[in-house]
Amino acid sequence: MTIKNVTVAGSGVLGAQIALQAAYHGFRVTVYDINDAALDKAKATFERIAAAYRQDLHAGDESIAAAFSRLDTTTDLAASVKDADLLIEAIPENPAIKTAFYQQLAAVAPAKTIFATNTSTLLPSMFAEATGRPEKFLALHFANEIWKHNTAEIMGHAGTDKAVFDTIVAFAKDIGMIALPLHKEQPAYILNSLLVPFLSAASALWANGVADPETIDKTWMAATGAPVGPFATLDIVGITTAYNINKMAADAAPDPLKLKIVALMKAMIDEGKLGVASGEGFYKYPDPAYKASDFLK
Repeated sequence: MTIKNVTVAGSGVLGAQIALQAAYHGFRVTVYDINDAALDKAKATFERIAAAYRQDLHAGDESIAAAFSRLDTTTDLAASVKDADLLIEAIPENPAIKTAFYQQLAAVAPAKTIFATNTSTLLPSMFAEATGRPEKFLALHFANEIWKHNTAEIMGHAGTDKAVFDTIVAFAKDIGMIALPLHKEQPAYILNSLLVPFLSAASALWANGVADPETIDKTWMAATGAPVGPFATLDIVGITTAYNINKMAADAAPDPLKLKIVALMKAMIDEGKLGVASGEGFYKYPDPAYKASDFLK
């Protein structure tokens, strides 16, 4: 199996990054989203990511221009996948939305197309039947700022074809990732099995009124030498993603503290404080307080 043409469904924080990363490494990429407004926003995101490539990867204008030349966008799902060897789904972290999407996708995608979900917390087996091609379905999970934090966790389900799995491991390496194959399904993979409890603990301290986000971040950074704290990490991940994860947990097992975290994050979203992507979350960007030289003083 050879991957040449890639479709990315969903042009949010991770979707845009995955698309540009694949295009930068020579793949033809089509980005699908549900409306032109989302795609217009994605084009602005591509420009911000390109600026980061110039700074962090020392990418030249010629290589950036070449990546953009391999990148297309569309609101037509069938058109987006007509030549796709691989579709990577990066739509909202909501089981009902994902299931409906895969049912629509299965009706229009060519038989050759491998489907991969970038879900952060859900299992591929939850959606395998809806894809209509369970043997060609698996999870391919990226960390945020993938050009720097270049991990790609590859996780199949019981019905995933080994050849498909191996193809996606190879693809991950081809787009500059450190490929991290998982041997069995694990909710939250490796990274989020470690990260989500950490962010949840920080959110609980905030929601309980124990300390404010800056103090919590200072504690973590000063005590461990980490470059950022949990609330800076939440801004990078995106408040909407964090809200969805917390809301699913609260819906599954309601408790007053979890519900308070959900309410606080919902209030931030309502105010347009979505994190780095919107210019403000727990911090203001592009110059957040935690990057100031005197933050830990």
